[in-house]
Amino acid sequence: MAHQAGGQRPAPRPAPQTPEAQAYLEDYATVLEAVSFPSLVVDHRWDVLLTNSAFRTLFREVGPHPTAMPDDNFLRFVLFHPDAATVLGDHESSWCLPMLAHFAQTAERYGHDHELQSIRRDIAQDPIMEAAYRHGLPHWLRVVGERAAEHDGAVRPLRHPDPRWGTTECRIVAETTGTLKELGCTRLTLVLREARRAPARPRRSRRAVSHLRVVPAAD
Repeated sequence: MAHQAGGQRPAPRPAPQTPEAQAYLEDYATVLEAVSFPSLVVDHRWDVLLTNSAFRTLFREVGPHPTAMPDDNFLRFVLFHPDAATVLGDHESSWCLPMLAHFAQTAERYGHDHELQSIRRDIAQDPIMEAAYRHGLPHWLRVVGERAAEHDGAVRPLRHPDPRWGTTECRIVAETTGTLKELGCTRLTLVLREARRAPARPRRSRRAVSHLRVVPAAD
């Protein structure tokens, strides 16, 4: 898919409407910072309200972009940032398609939301992404099931800039407290998984008969 986003976003991200909500998010940022895995809080538009240090470290090598930075709007980052594939492994099938599926559900629910309409226009400006959205996505959902649009519990590949992690996977854990739900927000944590090392192959004698190796089943 091409990765070109349209012009200026129509409005800044919404701020908490009450001092109580603002104070809650300030304290919640402290909770987020105590988590060792990348974690963020987003609203229904995927505007990012909070991130922690681990999240910023994961995307520290991502270049600047006027509308699609990972700590600004995560949906735009996945779909439109040219550096997204350097961090999000198997970018199109593991990240773009699930995000497009989730966006389609959200756009149907919040049809008059100006920011969602803006994202839809940017998708339409990319012929390949538009074709995937209109034609490829329904077929993909029929094959993999509607559950693929959900993020909670999904295991997706990552390329972490820290060599301690390197090429690995994360399990996405979505959580919504009562107050976050009232604010229309969700917390997502990318639980990094230790990279799997291939088991050592047993030595074979020169007379041994070769066998096909069985490919392990996916989790």
